[in-house]
Amino acid sequence: MNFSRDSFTLNVGGVRYSFSQEVIKDFPLRRVSKLHGCSSEQDVLEVCDDYDQERNEYFFDRHSEAFGFILMYVKYGKLRFVPQMCELSFYNEMIYWGLERSQLEYCCQRRLDERMSDTYTYMSDESKPDESCNLNDEQQHQEPEEKKWLERMRMTFEEPTSSLAAQILAVVSIIFVIVSMVVLFASTLPDWKTAENRSVEEHRYTASLWEPSGIIEAICIGWFTAECIVRFIVSKDKCEFVKRPLNIIDLLAITPYYVSVFMTIFTGENPQLQRAGVTLRVLRMMRIFWVIKLARHFIGLQTLGLTLKRCYREMVMLLVFICVAMAIFGALSQLLEHGLDLEAKNEDYSSIPAACWWVIISMTTVGYGDMYPISVPGRILGGVCVVSGIVLLALPITFIYHSFVQCYHELKFKSARYGRSLSNEFLN
Repeated sequence: MNFSRDSFTLNVGGVRYSFSQEVIKDFPLRRVSKLHGCSSEQDVLEVCDDYDQERNEYFFDRHSEAFGFILMYVKYGKLRFVPQMCELSFYNEMIYWGLERSQLEYCCQRRLDERMSDTYTYMSDESKPDESCNLNDEQQHQEPEEKKWLERMRMTFEEPTSSLAAQILAVVSIIFVIVSMVVLFASTLPDWKTAENRSVEEHRYTASLWEPSGIIEAICIGWFTAECIVRFIVSKDKCEFVKRPLNIIDLLAITPYYVSVFMTIFTGENPQLQRAGVTLRVLRMMRIFWVIKLARHFIGLQTLGLTLKRCYREMVMLLVFICVAMAIFGALSQLLEHGLDLEAKNEDYSSIPAACWWVIISMTTVGYGDMYPISVPGRILGGVCVVSGIVLLALPITFIYHSFVQCYHELKFKSARYGRSLSNEFLN
């Protein structure tokens, strides 16, 4: 190291910067200030990429334009992103030179936060396959064939786009869901009669297992049960499997069928057990939860669920806005329409809970027309209620919309990764 000279040179990506020797010790960039404590060439090479002792020049193989903006921060105290440069790349340059995120201008901090939130899931998802691939390369000859088979089965049942077999399985599962929903909807039609006894009205809801609708229902339930059992067997963590929302929904959709079968066997057609008949109809109608099974195969439904999970605070805020507005406008409308004018009272607003129904349909701009104000002050309040509803609902929905777009891109990226693995399967 030649610190006897009056100046030294920083060569960053081919662009040279000359500084006086006095500033190196207290240089604002930590990486540059470390050069003052280097006593040997080996120490210097741990800080920079190369060193020319004759010229007293330190070479850094980094982005030259980014370093120019960083030097502008050193001189003027304001740090902003380089135009047409990725925010994450510039942030990596900042970390290399010893700067922190808080030193960015506020507008650039927001841009960095948005980019990091957009790419965090992508990077974590991208790193998991790499780690698993490295692990498989190291333990390829150590793992038994049984574990490989279980992993292949798990991917087939959990990821519909992971392989050709998984796609076929997903299509079959979708067909069973659609068939079960069609049978459920058709069974509530007035003209739906059983082949054995057309005069028994209850058979519209509790069809016998030996009728065509009962046989179709049993086949669909059998498929869903077998699918759920296999997925439970091949899952890595059984406790985590039980806690997943979609698996809980599967259980809620399958269990009522077996409960209704046992209740039918024990009660038979006893007309005295009317409560059991109502319970059977309720349990049968719970099959509507099967529609949510489609979320395993459609990105749109997965995006909706993930958005609701991430935006629960915004959803609570939206409910709070609505409840506060309902309390205020409900009390005022009841007072103006029913409480003040004793001669011509509007009986639709006889109570605050009844007025709250009018408030909610007005704030959401639905307007069924079943109740409406008739007095001039009540109509003015109605106009204010409608405008307030539009404003209050629009505020949190903006955050929910941005989260929805972000969740959609994340799930689409994940699906594209498995789609690439499917393409490799076809090529192989």
